[in-house]
Amino acid sequence: MDNPATKKVVIAGGGTAGWMSAAAISRLMGKNLEIVLVESEMIGTIGVGEATIPTMVFFNRLLNIDEADFIRETSGTYKLGIRFENWGGLDEEYIHAFGVTGKDCWACGFQHFWLRGQELGFSSDFGDYCLERAAAEAHKFAHLPKNGLNYAFHIDASAYARYLRKLSEEHGVTREEGKISRVKVSPDNGYIESLELDNGKVIDGDFFIDCTGMRAMLIEQALHTGYESWSQWLPCDSAVAIQTEAVSEPIPFTRSIAREAGWQWRIPLQHRVGNGIVYCSRYISSEEAEKTLLENIEGEQLTKPLHIKFSPGRRRKQWHKNCLAVGLSSGFLEPLESTSIHLIQQNIVRFLRMFPTTGIHQSEIDEFNKQADFDVEHIRDFIILHYKLTKRGDTGFWRHCRSMDIPDSLEHRMRIFRETGHVFREANELFDDSWQQVMIGQGLTPERYHALVDTMSEQELKGFLEQIKSNVDRTVARLPSHNDYLPTFLNQQGGRRSASG
Repeated sequence: MDNPATKKVVIAGGGTAGWMSAAAISRLMGKNLEIVLVESEMIGTIGVGEATIPTMVFFNRLLNIDEADFIRETSGTYKLGIRFENWGGLDEEYIHAFGVTGKDCWACGFQHFWLRGQELGFSSDFGDYCLERAAAEAHKFAHLPKNGLNYAFHIDASAYARYLRKLSEEHGVTREEGKISRVKVSPDNGYIESLELDNGKVIDGDFFIDCTGMRAMLIEQALHTGYESWSQWLPCDSAVAIQTEAVSEPIPFTRSIAREAGWQWRIPLQHRVGNGIVYCSRYISSEEAEKTLLENIEGEQLTKPLHIKFSPGRRRKQWHKNCLAVGLSSGFLEPLESTSIHLIQQNIVRFLRMFPTTGIHQSEIDEFNKQADFDVEHIRDFIILHYKLTKRGDTGFWRHCRSMDIPDSLEHRMRIFRETGHVFREANELFDDSWQQVMIGQGLTPERYHALVDTMSEQELKGFLEQIKSNVDRTVARLPSHNDYLPTFLNQQGGRRSASG
């Protein structure tokens, strides 16, 4: 089979996924490629993915994006974690923070020392030993030396796409306006040859990136890749989103509030708040979900409620022939842990590492899909964990979540933690300390701790725990409030650029 070099990349669809793809490929490889992005102003984007995780900091650095410019253009705020309310039980809450809790030793994690301290009566709450958790609760933030405070962002996703479009076009990306009316596939090898637009224009290419959202016009409608549903583990299938005016200072964490048949998000930007509710339509109607959301928001409504239907799961192949799915075209996981933009950038960066410069090779496609499956399956398990660990039995939805079967991989991880207190990280999986934060936060406490802890006397252990907590408390005491730091940082960075310019 003819296997030509990849000289022209066509991106189908804009939005966050499309313009992230365009910006990264043009920034890193644009001098050697022709890159065309096709989108239509008549087709809206979901645009509600406003919360991110720390990997976005590194993605922006990869693209040489100035953080102050990025914050200004996206009305961004900083994020240190997610506060989960009513998940373990009604009126219970905890914060899943982005940092590492306590201090590990070579043989066992900090949780083992904390568990022994609990038995002896001098450990405080597990999260008190995490700097990011303590700073989030105090509503404080600052950039610390040596990346001393792990953080992410709350952003206006639509503004982020516009910002990336500008960067992309500066690096040579051509934007074509138009709706895709037909995807032409070669009858000889099944590869995509071109996209035909409703204005009659034909866009040919060597490689195509599908950013057409849940329609998956290329990867599914044209190439029939197939879809694997995970609804047996993730029962929520609908959402309602709305934006409101900000009526209070932005806080440096996302709120996730468990409701009767799902959960509500609150994401604070500089001048508005992103709100939404994710729910299971088997237990509550769309009208009831919207009513629940509207009864639990603050500030004047800036948009009408946007209703979204989805099927949790993944595309069976995220790279197939000469087409890569990025974003919602590759699958859907609810935004409980703010991983949607992370999965976009993972596919982009992975694709750049395996870029088919000299032609497409099935061995690389297979390896790409293997790695992509690994990423999304581990995030899937982490999201399921929140539902499975609930103690709630007040509604049919939560009783279902508590009693449902879960993947063997998650059952194994929970059993190890329950019986031994160990958390083992596989390969390059995204979450590490996060597992124990959520498990302990929702009431799963290990039955025993590692024997190594008993080599410390009670006094040594008490001093060890007190020193960690004291260091956290001292650092947080010196931090400015998030609300004060944000404009100060933006003004300082603007002044430095003016001086250097």
